[in-house]
Amino acid sequence: MSYNFKLNVFHFNLSINILLLFVSLHNIVQSYYKHMAFILVIAITLIIAFFVSKLLLFKGQTKNLPGGSLGYPLLGESLSFRRAQKQNRGPQWFEERVSKHGPVFKTSLMGSPTVVVTGQAGNKFVLGGRDDALATKQPLALASIAGKENIFELTGSRYKMVKGAMMSILKPEILQKNIKPMDELIKNILLRETKNKDTIKGVATMKKLAFELASNILTGIKDEHTTEALSDDLSIAFKAIATIPFNFPGTVFWKGLRARSRIVSRILPILEQKREELSKGKLSPTSDLFTCLLTLRDENQKPLSDDMIIDNYVTLIIASHDTSAILLSLMIWKLSRDSEIYNKVLEEQMDILRKRDEEAEDGLTWSEIHNMKYTWRVAQELMRMVPPVFGSFRTTVKDTQYGGYDIPKGWLVLWVAHGTHMNKDVFDNPTEFDPSRFENPSKPIPPFTYLPFGGGLHTCIGNEFVKIELLIVIHNLVTKFEWSQLHPEEAITRNPVPYPSMGLPIKIKPRKL
Repeated sequence: MSYNFKLNVFHFNLSINILLLFVSLHNIVQSYYKHMAFILVIAITLIIAFFVSKLLLFKGQTKNLPGGSLGYPLLGESLSFRRAQKQNRGPQWFEERVSKHGPVFKTSLMGSPTVVVTGQAGNKFVLGGRDDALATKQPLALASIAGKENIFELTGSRYKMVKGAMMSILKPEILQKNIKPMDELIKNILLRETKNKDTIKGVATMKKLAFELASNILTGIKDEHTTEALSDDLSIAFKAIATIPFNFPGTVFWKGLRARSRIVSRILPILEQKREELSKGKLSPTSDLFTCLLTLRDENQKPLSDDMIIDNYVTLIIASHDTSAILLSLMIWKLSRDSEIYNKVLEEQMDILRKRDEEAEDGLTWSEIHNMKYTWRVAQELMRMVPPVFGSFRTTVKDTQYGGYDIPKGWLVLWVAHGTHMNKDVFDNPTEFDPSRFENPSKPIPPFTYLPFGGGLHTCIGNEFVKIELLIVIHNLVTKFEWSQLHPEEAITRNPVPYPSMGLPIKIKPRKL
């Protein structure tokens, strides 16, 4: 037995004895000072985390891990990463570590040891990986808020079953039927939110619009009180998914779990009502997300549990609502700042109105949506430069290798979009905003390099819904309103997703036609 090994065993035994001493002290103090118990529990938790992290690190020293730092016990490098995100320096945070350790490095985020992979090969490794090596199991905070049976946690036949069901309400023929209802609802929301106002908060308005639209069209929830209550709680829950999972009163994660509980309480009676209406033939399996999942049967011909249905409701609404609200807010922000881009978008949308008058059409049509090519290219370029999601996680289900390094079982693996989105070998002049790069590009965009909606088997299933929603909203905004930013220099911040830092207050007025 080597001297170093004996020394490590001694340190470990000493650590256990120290820990036992702290536990004994806690029991003594608790008897006399009950009000101190909470503080002591936190202290003991941190001490345990410290020694466990040291033990895990010792265990990993036999492996060929990539360079990098696991940071502080339990906290890892989460705080510095969140700080960089808020300052919109997320890409720089990664680049600093890439320049020091190479395109593969280790860190610790959201309470878990993590290996970050960058570049096309890294994206393909994660997004194109097999489920028996890299599972879609998410960080604890995200899994706790979304639920253990959400689509991102499922694999194999169960994943395909739920994805197929969700796709049935998002396929083109269903979306095509929803163009007019979506157009009408968006008009009404914009008129209501701007009535008797000359200033609105762009971000708050787009969040409200995106949630009402998703609730109405995707889930069939039309009651205003229920929609508002769910929106408030989902907003709280969303803030908790990128936090360190400290379930102590007052923490963001604790508040997120309580918000999820309230969401469950509100959805359960809705499920019961949908179940009854299905049995009476008042609804069909493709009426909305709930009816679709309620009529689904697994490989044993058993219906899905209510918990599983709610988990996938929370996941789909968070994914569709925030992706849409982010992109809509960024479009308003960009059009406010760039008159050339704005004028081209306005011309395209006004041209649709002129042609519609000639053909005596009432409201937007499927063909008109597909004629908004320049508007969508602006959105594509925005998502390249400011991706709504900076990347996503996978979890190793067995010891894995990549790029000459070992990745231990149970570690997270993270790919990041900016590694290819802002790569000059993939996109010419990547720092220049140029929507034309998506119009008959001189060189095809290589696979696993442009990933605003992820990629591979787990590509976002709602990307077509988001596209249609954005085009309808922008059409109604630019043809019916004029607006300008109150703070022209307003920057973008991530907390954890990108939004204008001041909430995008804008002066708005009806357009004179």
